Amino acid sequence: MHSLQNVNLDQFKADLHSHTYYSDGSASPKELIDHAIEIGLSALSITDHDTVDAYVEAIPYANQKGFCLVSGVEFSAIFKKRNVHILGYGLDIHHPFLHSFCRLQQSRRKDRNLRMLEKLKRFRFEISENDLEELEKLHRTVGRPHIANIMLQKGYVRSIQEAFSIYLGDGRCCYEQGDTASIDEVIDVVKQCRGKVFLAHPHLLQDGLFVKEVLQHDFDGIECYYARCPKEKERRWLKIAKERSLLISGGSDYHGTMKPHIPLGCSWISFEDFSRIFSVCL
Repeated sequence: MHSLQNVNLDQFKADLHSHTYYSDGSASPKELIDHAIEIGLSALSITDHDTVDAYVEAIPYANQKGFCLVSGVEFSAIFKKRNVHILGYGLDIHHPFLHSFCRLQQSRRKDRNLRMLEKLKRFRFEISENDLEELEKLHRTVGRPHIANIMLQKGYVRSIQEAFSIYLGDGRCCYEQGDTASIDEVIDVVKQCRGKVFLAHPHLLQDGLFVKEVLQHDFDGIECYYARCPKEKERRWLKIAKERSLLISGGSDYHGTMKPHIPLGCSWISFEDFSRIFSVCL
């Protein structure tokens, strides 16, 4: 039950997609919460990749600040050899099954990273396993954005965007799919941990028929509002959510300095949509 006393519901804004330095964001959990309060958000969910460790720090700090923080996580899955991102909300973050699955996903991601490093060596891009291990001391989840940042620091590319568009993006020459969970596996984990399952940023899949196939799985909702997604695309997903009686979520996908063009709170949901996802005490 989440208390929203003294919150103006007409001006309510909840950003349900953000990342800390526990995965591929740049802010600490406390810095992220302070920023959310500063810009006038009413609620926030931290959706780090494959980890909920940020909540150990974030929950007591949010309680101290009297700020509404709701649990979340983001997992990657594979469907028909394509990446699909899945958001889980309202999970029991202490559930042992959740932590076991997070460790499995992190192990899978580490193996995948090493395979990509081997491919990068073909281009004489020398990034060692030690380079990644140093990052693992700061981040629970290390992935492609971190590798891209190392490439930038070593002068191999001129930008993180260039690293993805030429080398690391899906289907590019150094991309590695790796051993990843199925959609059903991720959905099962989230639901066993008493959470709700949402398809993340469906417009990035860029294939309406593919998305329809994905949504045949047991999703509770769709992330209809996202970052700076054009309004006409948002309207499309809102229509699909209504037709399928699915819940609506939304958020900025904030990463701090890792994606400086996306500010926290640039996308959000209203109290009406928020209250359908989470139990709320007024």
